[in-house]
Amino acid sequence: MGTPENAANYTAKKYRTPDGAPCDIVIFTIATVEAQIHKKSLPRRELQVLLIQRKAWPDEGKWALPGGFSMPTESLYESARRELQEETSVESPYLEYFNVYSTPNRDPRGWIISHAYFALVQESILANRRAADDAADVKLFSVDEALNTLHLAFDHHEILRDARARVQHKMLTTTIAREFLPEEFTIVELYQVIQTVCPDFEDPNFKRKVTATKTRQGLIEEARDDQGVKKTTNRNSQRHAQLYRFTDYEPIVSIYQ
Repeated sequence: MGTPENAANYTAKKYRTPDGAPCDIVIFTIATVEAQIHKKSLPRRELQVLLIQRKAWPDEGKWALPGGFSMPTESLYESARRELQEETSVESPYLEYFNVYSTPNRDPRGWIISHAYFALVQESILANRRAADDAADVKLFSVDEALNTLHLAFDHHEILRDARARVQHKMLTTTIAREFLPEEFTIVELYQVIQTVCPDFEDPNFKRKVTATKTRQGLIEEARDDQGVKKTTNRNSQRHAQLYRFTDYEPIVSIYQ
């Protein structure tokens, strides 16, 4: 039996370490396109993702998620924020860690273990995006196009698919929809934002459920003026619809409730 390892005789050279620990960042937004018709209607919304075009080996010319290698002087979170800014000039207000990708041979440069982050941000945050560092271009794509049409670099198709599942879960379990709505909104507008991220979400009883204080604990409330009169709008329809606003209630998800 050899000498037990301790602080005095330990050496990292005895162990194989990864050739790199990059971060990949999935930035989603809900893009709004005004309807090209004469009568009032809801604007068209689309879930989009920010991609860069690689200008160097490997996978030169392919579209990819922004990201890059971490430095020993920073945390993975700091690395993700730095790489996003360096490659796209975008500074996301937040990033959420969601998975690690370590499939052998996922990257031709060696044993590369990638840590992935995602965020769903307002479209205005991406308005000044600009390709820099090792990115030849930076562009927003619909998530459907990115997953079904583009041949993304590395295993970024898998990462994007997983990130979409996470952002869909976030949309259905938090109040993040409020970030993409005016302070006072209609039920139809709220429903549209949710369906933009979660296209399979359909509930004919949505209005009844979301306004039921017994089951939602006052998630939203009717908007009223200073005299207590209910406020309505016809901005997206010929008919007036009741306006609502989010309360301060934040849902707590539990399998036991």
